[in-house]
Amino acid sequence: MPKSKEYLSTSEESDSDNDAPKPKKKKVESGSDKAEKQKSSKEPKAKGGGSSSNSKAEKGPNGELMFPLARMRYATVSEFRGKKLVSIREYYEKDGQLLPGRKGISLTIDQWNALQDQMDDINHAVKTS
Repeated sequence: MPKSKEYLSTSEESDSDNDAPKPKKKKVESGSDKAEKQKSSKEPKAKGGGSSSNSKAEKGPNGELMFPLARMRYATVSEFRGKKLVSIREYYEKDGQLLPGRKGISLTIDQWNALQDQMDDINHAVKTS
């Protein structure tokens, strides 16, 4: 239901009044919180030890194999509804755990094999571009 102009003007005025005087509060951390954050910030670096192709696979929180590609980006091999999937995905950290983000792609084994078949052509295109 549309609001009247009078109602909108009063709400706009009150919103602008509320925005200006609010100072931002600084977050105060206790010593234990700082220690936990330092531990958790070191975790992804240990898992993502390098972006070289000879890096070792590690077990993820759900038991899947995780291969570090870059900082907070992993290739994983997992199973979903009885089908194996190869995923390349960004991860984020929440409460000290690595969780999969929205950005990424999951390939079935057929799609993964098709990508591998095209890999020479893709590498050639990358080198010539």
